[in-house]
Formats: sequence, C-alpha cells, structure tokens
Amino acid sequence: MWLGPAPLSSGAGQLTGLSVQQHPSDNCGPRRDGLTPYLIVLHYTAMTSPEAALERLCNPDHEVSAHYLVGQSGQIWQLVEEDQRAWHAGAGSWQGVDDINSRSIGIELCNDGMSPFPDPQMVATEALLSTIRQRHAIPASGVIGHSDTAPGRKSDPGPRFDWARLARLGQAFAPISDACMDVDAVAFSRDLTRIGYDATVPETLDAFRQRSRPWVTGPLDNRDMALARAWAQAVDAQAASA
Repeated sequence: MWLGPAPLSSGAGQLTGLSVQQHPSDNCGPRRDGLTPYLIVLHYTAMTSPEAALERLCNPDHEVSAHYLVGQSGQIWQLVEEDQRAWHAGAGSWQGVDDINSRSIGIELCNDGMSPFPDPQMVATEALLSTIRQRHAIPASGVIGHSDTAPGRKSDPGPRFDWARLARLGQAFAPISDACMDVDAVAFSRDLTRIGYDATVPETLDAFRQRSRPWVTGPLDNRDMALARAWAQAVDAQAASA
C-alpha cells in the first residue's frame, strides 16, 4: 500500500506488497531517445539519515535525484516516476553505452559508505528490486552498482554491500568459482568487457573486486581471472536464453 498523499502514477498497483511513501523530486526529466530502463543502479547516499538524503535529492540546487530511496529500517520513498529520467548516475558507461540515466532505475540506499547495510534495508531492497525487475523485464545481470559504471569516480554502494546475498536470491550477479587461472591481462580485459565494464579504465579491477572479492587489494591474480571468466560466461548464458 501507499502511505501519505496520492501516489505517483508509476506506483499505484505496481508496487504491490510494498509500503512506499511519495516524496516527489523535480530533479528529473524525460528519458532521451525513447529509451526505457533495462538497468537498475544501486547507490549509497553517503549520509547518515533518510531526512538528509531526501533534502538533497529533492533540492534543485544539487541537481541530483533517484527513483527510490531505501532507509536503514526498510522504509521506501519514491521520488521520481519510473518513466522519467532521474539524475543519479552521471558520467559513466555500461556495456559500451553511456547516458546511464536514460537506461536505468536509480535506487539510493541510506548508508554512510562505511557501515553495514541492516537486514531490514536489504529485505526492502530485495523486494523493490523484484517488483521493478518484473515490471521492466530486467535480468539479474542488469542490477549493477554505481561503481560499475564509473570505476575510480564512484565507489558506491561500497564493499560492505552484500552482492552475494542478492545473487543467492536471483536478484543480481555475483561471480562464484573455486578455480584459478593463469594471469592474462588481455583475457581479463576481454572478460570484463563481456560483463559490461569499460576495461580501459585502470580502476576497473577495483570495481570488479568490490562485486566479487571485497577488501582484496594488489595486482591482478589468478582468482580474479577465474571469477571474471565465470561471470562473463554467466552473462553470455543469460543473454543466450533470453
């Protein structure tokens, strides 16, 4: 059910089973070139409270927004209608294309960037992802982090975000492999490109590890190789079955 005033037109009857509050932001516009969303981009707010995040995401001076905000206790606010282009991703690319804002739904998670994500927040995020993915036929591989689209420039949702938990529920991809492979930087870059990364960006290894091996540092190694290959093969298999 919706809480508060009349829901945004993209919400009523479409967020079935979720308690969503309306908090409209004017920081949005039409999607460009007739594009529709096929990605969901996860962010953290780098703020400690939902109130501070709502103020920023709705303030025209900041020129930033998202479609949804999820609080630490599992509250969900809708700020922008899903058919509109929210301003959440900025400069970046995925799968060789830019203007991620026109191609995605943006979800901000209230988190300071250093703290774990509480279980109620994860449960609400999982439910929200499920209903958005069903509505727009977005595959699990289309659920990505801001750091995936802008390695080096952005780090959210950060190493504390539990991608493996989402993957176990079928709501995202997290590479799983016990294998090791010889280190081959060219082959690794090729696999990153198959996944969707811009492999020409030096910080892409860090972004990849944030999804696959949080807190690991150092040069490319044989575990990175095997995990990238497993992820690339999973993306290929999903594309083939679509």
